[in-house]
Amino acid sequence: EKPIDIAYLKRVLRASEGVEVVDDPSKNVYPMPLTATEKYNIEVGRIRKNEVFGDFGLDFFVCGDQLLKGAALNAVQIANLLVN
Repeated sequence: EKPIDIAYLKRVLRASEGVEVVDDPSKNVYPMPLTATEKYNIEVGRIRKNEVFGDFGLDFFVCGDQLLKGAALNAVQIANLLVN
């Protein structure tokens, strides 16, 4: 409906709990499974406009430790939200 503002999106992601923006392709710094392993936060990067949808689409990489965050920690965090 509205064009995507990537700078605004990065600010929102940086302010989001559990998210680490790792996004500097010029220095080969972007989310990778190796760097996301054993971390509670997920990594988001390579944020760019989608080639098909232009200003109205978005592409990005997301990496996280699936055993830590996906299986165990995520369930505990959801339970804490429900109890508190």
